[in-house]
Amino acid sequence: MKYTLENGKVVNIKEEELEKLMKGLDVSREEAIDIWLEDNEYQVNEEQEELDAKASKVKIKHEASADTPKEKKKVVTHKTSDEKKELFQTILTNLNRCIGVEDENITVLKENKLIEVKLGDKVFKVDLIETRPKKV
Repeated sequence: MKYTLENGKVVNIKEEELEKLMKGLDVSREEAIDIWLEDNEYQVNEEQEELDAKASKVKIKHEASADTPKEKKKVVTHKTSDEKKELFQTILTNLNRCIGVEDENITVLKENKLIEVKLGDKVFKVDLIETRPKKV
C-alpha cells in the first residue's frame, strides 16, 4: 500500500505488516497506519517521545553487582594450648645456651609460633607447629 505523507512524500507500507498490527493490537486500519508511521519515524507520537526521554535518563550498569551488602569477615582467633606456650618459652629461654647465640640476636616474630635467630651472617627461623589429632 502506498501512503502519502503531509509533506508530499510517498511511503510504501506492506499489507502484511498492517494486518499484523491490526490483529495483534486489535485496532482499525487507520490506527495501524498511524502506528506504523510512528514506529518508522515518519510521524511523531508525543507520548512515545516522552517515554523515550524518560528512558534515556535511566543509567544502566553493565557490570555485575550484588544487591546484598558484603558480609563482614569474622575475626579469627587462634587457640593456643598451654603445652605449646610452655614449649615455646622453654625453647626461647634455652636458645642463648647455644654457642655464638646472643640475646640481641634472638627475635620473636610471632608469639608462641616463630623465632628468628641470627648466627654470624646466617639467619635461622624456628617455627613451632602443633598438629591436630587424627579423626577416627
